[in-house]
Amino acid sequence: MKRRLIVAAGVLIAAVLATVGASGAPAAADQNCLGWERQLRAGAGVGHLGRPAIDRLDDDRPFGQVLRDWRADDCMRLNYVQVLGTHNSYHSEPRPPLLQFIGALSPQQAAAIEYTHRPLGEQLEELGIRQFELDVYVDPVPGLFALPLGQLVFPTNPPNPDPIKPELAGPGLKVLHVPDVDFETSCLTLVACLQELENWSDANPGHLPVMVQIEAKDEAAPIPPDVLPPGVPLPVTPVPFGPAELDAIDDDIRSVFGEDQLITPDVVRGPRATLEEAVLNDGWPTLNETRGRFLFTLDNEGNERDLYVAGHPSLAGRVMFTSSPPGSPEAAFVKLNDPTANGADISSLVAAGYIVRTRADADTVEARFGLTSRRDAALASGAQFVSTDYPEPDPDLGTGYLVDIPGDDIARCNPVLSPPGCDSSNFED
Repeated sequence: MKRRLIVAAGVLIAAVLATVGASGAPAAADQNCLGWERQLRAGAGVGHLGRPAIDRLDDDRPFGQVLRDWRADDCMRLNYVQVLGTHNSYHSEPRPPLLQFIGALSPQQAAAIEYTHRPLGEQLEELGIRQFELDVYVDPVPGLFALPLGQLVFPTNPPNPDPIKPELAGPGLKVLHVPDVDFETSCLTLVACLQELENWSDANPGHLPVMVQIEAKDEAAPIPPDVLPPGVPLPVTPVPFGPAELDAIDDDIRSVFGEDQLITPDVVRGPRATLEEAVLNDGWPTLNETRGRFLFTLDNEGNERDLYVAGHPSLAGRVMFTSSPPGSPEAAFVKLNDPTANGADISSLVAAGYIVRTRADADTVEARFGLTSRRDAALASGAQFVSTDYPEPDPDLGTGYLVDIPGDDIARCNPVLSPPGCDSSNFED
């Protein structure tokens, strides 16, 4: 009975607020959110009598809490939050003999790829990861990546009697880091990776929006032909991404996720003329509107980005946001990987309304030597998505290095953008 009274009180308060907002000239919902932010700012750091009414009502629990949570949920935008992501989220380090072979050619490269992530579903469930990165390659003739050189030269022990995985023999975009040498992955195709994310989302529909960054790759293995044993074929020559191949990324995403599961440029742009105008003036959707949804971004910033934007002004009809420079019609998301060099730029972009992804570490350097300055700069920058190879320590390195969101929670109020008084305890249902 008490619970029903509490819910009824919350519904009644919400209705009264909507009626009051609707009676004035400005629109109710937006005006209520502007008032909510002003109240939070006015109430920050002042005594009881100076605190806003919503804050004082909170002392009269539970009715004040119902009102407070309702307002925060309807007004907190997805870019007001900071979450943890993983870099090359699918990646498993090469088997030891192959890693030694790579190390003989390039010790620095071997060290840079000596890390392994859990499967995507475990990252979501056990580590609280809410941003992923997937590298994809075109496979125009199914089977192009089915039998990597590293597998031929350094087979498993005992040898696998059927070394070709069926998923690699079929069509579709393949997920891996570098063909022939760094090909171990927890999910072999883009569709398989996305299905793993979607399955977890179905079981946890109240999750914060998850960002998936996709890099369209055509990098060949840097193996000199003279180091290969006689009779071993040359490394694969990947196929570059053109317009049709970029369209295939969108198609694969839409084959797994319905439109009601996606945060697309069209959704964010709304009636505005450009996407940038929308994020700078109207802002991103709220948490209440985006829980259980996915936002996709394109990692590439060169020819692939230009081809993806061409014919789609402000990314009309597209699934992914592009890392485009501010001032571009489609600018809304920016990738700035180095928070040490670009920390001030990241903070300025976040404060203006852009979404930013940065990296807390790179090439295993920070983890090997226990360096934390880059990690700390990434978190302090306000980048909404902070990516790492170490959401948990690697015991083999012995430094204890890891990256997590301060407060040991899945997300926190953005240190640059969130209104004072922001409460992260109810970010996820």
